Amino acid sequence: MSLIQHQLLSTSISSSNSAFIAKTNFNLRTQNVSLPARNIGICKCVATPQAEKTAYKTKVSRNENMGKLQAGYLFPEVARRKAAHMLKYPDAQVISLGIGDTTEPIPEVIASAMAKRSHELSTLEGYSGYGAEQGEKQLRAAIARTFYDNLDIEEGDIFVSDGAKCDISRLQVVFGSSVTMAVQDPSYPAYVDSSVIMGQTGQFQKAIEQFAKIEYMKCTPENGFFPDLSNTSHTDIIFFCSPNNPTGSAASREQLTRLVQFAKANGSIIVYDSAYALYMSDDNPRSIFEIPGAKEVAIETSSFSKYAGFTGVRLGWTVIPKELLFSDGFPVAKDFNRIVCTCFNGASNIAQAGGLACLSPEGLKAMRDVIGFYKENTEIIMDTFNSLGFKVYGGKNAPYVWVHFPGQSSWDVFAEILEKTHIVTTPGSGFGPGGEGFVRVSAFGHRKNVLEACRRFKELYK
Repeated sequence: MSLIQHQLLSTSISSSNSAFIAKTNFNLRTQNVSLPARNIGICKCVATPQAEKTAYKTKVSRNENMGKLQAGYLFPEVARRKAAHMLKYPDAQVISLGIGDTTEPIPEVIASAMAKRSHELSTLEGYSGYGAEQGEKQLRAAIARTFYDNLDIEEGDIFVSDGAKCDISRLQVVFGSSVTMAVQDPSYPAYVDSSVIMGQTGQFQKAIEQFAKIEYMKCTPENGFFPDLSNTSHTDIIFFCSPNNPTGSAASREQLTRLVQFAKANGSIIVYDSAYALYMSDDNPRSIFEIPGAKEVAIETSSFSKYAGFTGVRLGWTVIPKELLFSDGFPVAKDFNRIVCTCFNGASNIAQAGGLACLSPEGLKAMRDVIGFYKENTEIIMDTFNSLGFKVYGGKNAPYVWVHFPGQSSWDVFAEILEKTHIVTTPGSGFGPGGEGFVRVSAFGHRKNVLEACRRFKELYK
């Protein structure tokens, strides 16, 4: 091709102003070039939705009993609503009197014992690994001596654990899926939920807010928060808490005697939750084993959580007397021991050092001081609601105040209090249908927060 022809075919792109073409020595002239016309079509771009990715599924069926559970467990649900409220009102001073979590520091005499044990683990002489699944011998003896003196409960009857709540589930594994159970209504939700998970119940009956195959023992102000045993059906297991969570009521000696006699007449086992026994002010039994014949029909579970601020440390115990036998004569304690050895490696050795310090003379005094502080909070809350004209229950023997809002939904009252005062409580219906129309107010809180919460309650309900 000649140079002239090359120039004629050149486009109007100039080498002098293009950043993409190298400079040349040729003197090219800009020319207009005619190109044959073409039909121009319109290209329409359409977004095609991606096919939904199908998640891989195993062939393992879900435990059908998990599907029976209603919504979430009560206290995480309260925490979820609290978190949502704090997002809505980021500058609000939210006061929590809902979940029964301790707030005051662990007493120095107890904390220092755990710190000492922790440091010993860094030494060759002081290190220890696995301990006895049932708990350290010295601590078990101290629990027997402190809480069950003169009740013929021995060190070997006691199993130290990471808390009463955990032992409730381990006991359910011992009982299995074929037993029937009764529960106070209202009551601590772990009793019912663990029964559902184990397969002891039927489906949830929405119309009456109850699970089928559970005997709900109604506990109301009218019956003094103690069930009418003459109208209670026979069940294999009876869960009973005194002082009660959430109502704060405590069973008398005469009432517990009737309960033991009822269990004995029906061949039932009582699981007695005494986690708040040291809060007792009245002359009521602090242990079920104060009742004659109880060792043949009862298990007792308890905890350091609300005595020493061990909600995070985790330490409790369960008592299963050697006299307690299954229908075939086999000791219940032996089966529980087998479950403990299979499912548990024992409580933390550091926590157990703390537990031993709790039961020293100095530790017992320190725990009573902490309990006394929370009981003062309870009195402040009781006085507040009484002054506002509410019917108020509990408080005297437990760190919980049970406030009646007749004709109202517990969750609605919870929501109104949270929205208008930024105070977290616990809706009574979360503890069972018998709790509808009530709200539980916890006395676990710093004094300044309790006083401020009561000021807000007075402002809301004046």
